Amino acid sequence: MTNKHLNVVCAVVRDGDKILCTQRCRSKKPYVSEHWEFPGGQIEPGESPEAALIREIKEEMDWDIYVGKQLGSVEHEYPDFSITLTAFDCIARNKDFKLLEHLDAKWLTVDELSSLNWTEADRKLIGLMTSKWSK
Repeated sequence: MTNKHLNVVCAVVRDGDKILCTQRCRSKKPYVSEHWEFPGGQIEPGESPEAALIREIKEEMDWDIYVGKQLGSVEHEYPDFSITLTAFDCIARNKDFKLLEHLDAKWLTVDELSSLNWTEADRKLIGLMTSKWSK
């Protein structure tokens, strides 16, 4: 049996030198439960990645963002599904979001990102993007 494949988009929301990080809720999957991620979600059939990201952030955080350029994409195999995770550079008009689907949120610098327990796909994405962010 083939594992399910998910196409997921995430928002790298920046405010100055800080990046928004969100903590997933508890789940039955220990490899993602309470781990940190960039907020986002699955692309629905017929939906553009940008539209999916705007919808997911509105649903999960009741927050409006502006989606900019694509930052990078990674593939990862979890025990029961595989994922293509694509990150977009995003900005928000304000920090007035609600955590409707997350336990916590933090604004961290690039150097501080490694202090969190990230999902593996997000960790790969950080590795890919960190080289682009270094001066």
